[in-house]
Amino acid sequence: MAFSLPDFWVWDFWTAIDGPTVHLYYLRAPVSLVDPHLRHRNASVGHATSLDYVNWTDHGVVLEHGEPGAADETATWTGSVYRDPSGLWRMYYTGSRYLRAGEDTNIETVLMATSNDLHEWVKASGVQLSASHPWYETLADYTWREEAWRDPWVVPDAAGDQWHMLITARSREIPTGDDPADRGVIGHAISRDLDSWTAAAPISAPGAGFAHLEVPQLVLVDGKKALIFSCDSSHLVGKRAGGAGGVWALALGDADPFSGGLVNLDDAQLIVGDELYAGRVVETPAGPALLGFENVGQNGEFVGRLSDPLPLRWSDDGRLVAFTRERVR
Repeated sequence: MAFSLPDFWVWDFWTAIDGPTVHLYYLRAPVSLVDPHLRHRNASVGHATSLDYVNWTDHGVVLEHGEPGAADETATWTGSVYRDPSGLWRMYYTGSRYLRAGEDTNIETVLMATSNDLHEWVKASGVQLSASHPWYETLADYTWREEAWRDPWVVPDAAGDQWHMLITARSREIPTGDDPADRGVIGHAISRDLDSWTAAAPISAPGAGFAHLEVPQLVLVDGKKALIFSCDSSHLVGKRAGGAGGVWALALGDADPFSGGLVNLDDAQLIVGDELYAGRVVETPAGPALLGFENVGQNGEFVGRLSDPLPLRWSDDGRLVAFTRERVR
């Protein structure tokens, strides 16, 4: 059964695995707001657990917005959880600060919280990473409605001496083509201790047809590397404008996205459409699967609940394909 809450919308999410238990962290906001768009200003991070990605036990809210003036004074948004070599759990999450009522203008900052047990989380005061670097568009550039710097995803370097963070960002570089909105890139930061992070050049170039590339994730599916991200139809721009959006995958082959070369987003393929969003690849007892939140219903309304996992397979032509359970049978 899909994970849902009767009085709350559920959308972006991330997971941590501890033994047989899946810990789900998800964004939630009350349906009493009526307008689903308002959920972004009222998001907190909830927590649920499962043994199979299907049957869930909810544990309520673990992170809420901060005090006035804090980088997360409006809301807490999407992130990821990573267990450091000492055993400490670290949640890197997005702090959102809206500047004016009734407008989408907001500044996003990567923040951190820590936990010893994945249930109780304490915000850390020292870790703050913003888009204020030469490669990335900021609110002061007056080119976009927000300062995009969100959805941190942390992975260890293959050499074992540092860590990488993928970030939803926009390039300060003007892309080739006629659409100034076509600046979505995968941002990049590097750390040697998981506390201090240094922004680096993005791992993708602008001009690929995405106004933003949300919830990026590097994964292995049946031993093959892929970059997963989401961009809905309304944020396809440039050469992709008017096309169908949703959850995307880019097969990486043997390429190392951190070696200095740019990943070629022109080769990204759509896995599922706008009906699901913020897709994550998870390893279920039955094998790799795609999990997403149910986004657009049959009548175009926002749904706001988690899907059941969709099994993932590589096709003969090298594309990731998500299967319904009926197709698997």
